[in-house]
Amino acid sequence: MSQPKDFGFDEDVQMLKESLGRFLEEQQTIEALRPSINGTEDPIHGADRPAFYDEKAWQQCLELGMHAVSIPEEQGGIGMGLVAAVAISEEIGRHAWASPLSNTLQSTFVLIHCDSDPAKALLAQMAEGHRVGLAINGEEGSLAPDGTDVIASEDGRLTGTSWYVQDAMKAETLIVSARSESGTDLYAVALSQPEVAIHRDRIVDLTRDQAHVELTSATAVRLTENGSGASCLLASAPALATLVAADMAGAGEWQLQTTAEYAKVRQQFDRPIGFFQAVKHPIVDMMIYVDEARSLVYNAAAAYDFDRDDAPRCAHLAKSSASDMGAFSAQNSTQLHGGIGFTWEADVQIYHKRQMHSQFLFGDGTWHRKQLAALL
Repeated sequence: MSQPKDFGFDEDVQMLKESLGRFLEEQQTIEALRPSINGTEDPIHGADRPAFYDEKAWQQCLELGMHAVSIPEEQGGIGMGLVAAVAISEEIGRHAWASPLSNTLQSTFVLIHCDSDPAKALLAQMAEGHRVGLAINGEEGSLAPDGTDVIASEDGRLTGTSWYVQDAMKAETLIVSARSESGTDLYAVALSQPEVAIHRDRIVDLTRDQAHVELTSATAVRLTENGSGASCLLASAPALATLVAADMAGAGEWQLQTTAEYAKVRQQFDRPIGFFQAVKHPIVDMMIYVDEARSLVYNAAAAYDFDRDDAPRCAHLAKSSASDMGAFSAQNSTQLHGGIGFTWEADVQIYHKRQMHSQFLFGDGTWHRKQLAALL
């Protein structure tokens, strides 16, 4: 099936994207974040960084329905596809918004592929605002569906550690990948039980938290049966990579626009620094990188919605491009801001660190190009 015109980015998606953009502009998300990160400048030796998110803004987001955009209508959602979710993710990245929304969008697509009654029940809870995250990695960080270090017992209890869990401190329930004799399956684990211990990791990103989650015979609800969890993760992998790539495209657009504006007002040798070719050229290169990444992101989202067989190839292209763009834009936006770009007071460093973290989520550019080569 061929993709529709403009990647399926219709008026409804445009209205959704603009609505969230206006909302986040009004919330001044970076200013809301800053009080929580003061004193945590050093990610290794600094004070513990709280898993901040503005609960009032999150509640307003729920009222707007952004969290339920891709949850099926049967479970109380809006029932739009990945293109709509990508439009939202792009705005999250553009505003570096610390919230449970990214986790919610990613978890939605994993649960849709589970296609079981417990998964549908969890989707219905998410439509009501329940916060869900993903815990699908082992210590080696492998993206293979069977790479988990968690073991499921015969009675469905989980023991082991799930690693690199994004925004774990913002979640109420985790979708955990676990191995048993029948293969890899997915389970829903409530974080409120004493058998679950969340150990916060120290990461450079100021807008997200990360943790490794230790399970000791934790009670869980089985979401898949007979080792079908691996196929669910494989089927949802293109959506997960594309959502992160969209976040990076949004952050890259912010870096581009902010750097271009700074080059117009920063004076050196009696003229704006944007007058000099040494400044103009990297800004233009940033624009090319951002436009390429955004186009590939929406192409991947449209492939997932309308041409599922081509979704893996398109997702590898999108995430590899976005990872490269993120690294280039982060380096150059900081460099072209000069000394102030390295300071704690500048917002540039917040986006730089977010891009560096996102670059490796669900595979960096090199990994995705290797996967792409294997498909050709």
